[in-house]
Amino acid sequence: MRDAAVTPEGDQIRWVELPGTEPARVYVHGLGATSPAYFAQAAAHPLLAGRRSLLVDLLGHGISDRPTDFDYRLESHADALAAALTHAGVTGAELVAHSMGGSVAVVLAVRHPRLVSRLVLVDANLDPVTPVPGALGSSGIAALSEADFLAGGWRQIRDLAGPHWWSTMRLAGLAGLHRTAVHLTRGTTPTMRELLLELSIPRTFLYPEADGAPAGAGALAEAGVRVVPVQDCGHNVMLDNPDAFARETAAALSASA
Repeated sequence: MRDAAVTPEGDQIRWVELPGTEPARVYVHGLGATSPAYFAQAAAHPLLAGRRSLLVDLLGHGISDRPTDFDYRLESHADALAAALTHAGVTGAELVAHSMGGSVAVVLAVRHPRLVSRLVLVDANLDPVTPVPGALGSSGIAALSEADFLAGGWRQIRDLAGPHWWSTMRLAGLAGLHRTAVHLTRGTTPTMRELLLELSIPRTFLYPEADGAPAGAGALAEAGVRVVPVQDCGHNVMLDNPDAFARETAAALSASA
């Protein structure tokens, strides 16, 4: 485990690092998740192994610190991640990022372009979402006020999430989980989708084939984003079908721009 102070107050991002060749490959988890749990199998897969790999937990999640005075905006997550990668001596990394982590990865690539050479987005959030009471994920969390969430509303989210997701969500700081969800539903200005369309680095968007093509798939493809279905999986592509995930991720990372 490695760490780096990423805020003026000294809050630390931590990651599990696997040795290998450069350029580094950085794995970023989704909301309420943790990269070592979600990406260890992928990073060690024969099709992806051998590269220096950083399985990073964003602030408020997993093994990283859970500051309550951090705003948890997507831009702030990206800047904190940039500080950690800079501390680690990373430049031109290949980012493999799931769900909310994909949103952060897009913002990182725009705000800190020297750190990112490729993006593989795994069913990532590209657009704002309307908060809906009782919904699963960021929409349901953001429908609660922070005060209500901290006062016990998190239990509703726990029950909706189920034991598998809650096993990593329970590691997150409650304030950080709520604020991250709120800012994820609000998105960025321009939106994450608009930022992604303007990037010039190689970009791939993986999605569960059973869900059908993502919204705006045609425009993504026209902008040079590879939009790739993955069979026999749900939203947690890397956990549901590890071999297919490794195969499609390896293809994305070797594809020409």
